[in-house]
Amino acid sequence: MTGEFQHRSLPMLLLQAREAALAVFRPILKEFSLTEQQWRIIRVLNDHATGEMEAGQIAKECCILSPSLTGVLERMERDGLVRRVRPAQDQRKVMVSLSADCKALVKRISPLIEAQYCQIEQQIGIPRLNHLCHQLDELVAALTPADQLEHRPRGSEASFTVVRSGDKADNDALGSGGTGPMAFAGR
Repeated sequence: MTGEFQHRSLPMLLLQAREAALAVFRPILKEFSLTEQQWRIIRVLNDHATGEMEAGQIAKECCILSPSLTGVLERMERDGLVRRVRPAQDQRKVMVSLSADCKALVKRISPLIEAQYCQIEQQIGIPRLNHLCHQLDELVAALTPADQLEHRPRGSEASFTVVRSGDKADNDALGSGGTGPMAFAGR
C-alpha cells in the first residue's frame, strides 16, 4: 500500500462480493441455459407486484443499459421467456412480462436457488444475511441521487428478511447491536 488512499475501494469490494455470490448461482443458471442478465430480468419480473414492467424500469432495476436490454429482451422473446407488448395508449412504451413457459421455468429453478440461499444462511447466518441486505438497501438509498430515488427500493420495501423458527435469539442479538460472531466488524 503506497498511502495515496485512506479507504478501501468500495466499488471493487462490491464487485468482489457480487462475484462470490454469483459463483454460487452460476451452475444453476448454466444448467437452465440462462445468462446472468436473463436471470436478473426474470427475477425482477417475477418479484414485481403486477408481473409486468416497462422496459426502462427493468433496465434500472437490473442495472442493464437500455441498448443492451433491448437485445437481451429480443432474444428472451425469441426463446419464449418473455412477452413484449406496446400499450395502445402509449406506443412509445414497451411492457414486458414473463411467458407461461418462463413461469414454469421459475417454478423448476426456484427450489435450486432457494437451496443455495439456505447454504449461504448456513455459512454466514440468517441474521447476518438480513443485516447485510438491509445495509446494502441503505447504501443504495444513500448514494442514489434524490431525483432517481423513486426508481430504487427503499427501506423495508426492498429488504430481504428471513426468519426461521429457533432463530429469534440470533435476530434479537443482531438487531440490538450484538457483538457476537454474527455481527459485522466496523458497524
